[in-house]
Amino acid sequence: MAARAPIDEREFRDVCGRFVTGVSVVTSFGPEGPSGMTANAVTSLSLEPPLMIVCFDLTARTLAAVEHSRRLAIQFLAHDQEEVAGRFASKLREAEKFEGLDWSDRNGVPVITGSLAGLACELRKLVPGGDHQIAIAEVVDLWNADGDPLVFFEGAYWALSEREAAPPEVDEALEGP
Repeated sequence: MAARAPIDEREFRDVCGRFVTGVSVVTSFGPEGPSGMTANAVTSLSLEPPLMIVCFDLTARTLAAVEHSRRLAIQFLAHDQEEVAGRFASKLREAEKFEGLDWSDRNGVPVITGSLAGLACELRKLVPGGDHQIAIAEVVDLWNADGDPLVFFEGAYWALSEREAAPPEVDEALEGP
């Protein structure tokens, strides 16, 4: 087997940036109060039981908060929450990220008002994944609101435009028998 050339980190990021993802903020309570980070490496894992996956950089302060409390909230941001996404993606002190922001404690996790939807979760397991820890968390509460999502594509935030309806055969295939 021939030796493979190493994958260029920048090119890898560029290629992965071509995948449109939703934008979420993951929050938790650490020993010094609420903590949060913007994340797009978030996905559902299982319906029974209801499980979510969140990928945390090993240096993420929010990872330390989740390890402390064993709880986390995943909030899917609405299209008008780009400022919130930027704030939680920054290196601001954790307390500064929450200053002036409307949020509350729901089931032991900080929840940001105005999000499109959210899930309160209990941490079940952390799994090593390269320069990240992969959290598997069980959903214990959920909520949603009307609105449009904030999405991430090619290193920037986007809002979705109106979509055309799928042909009936596509809708039928997605819905099942």
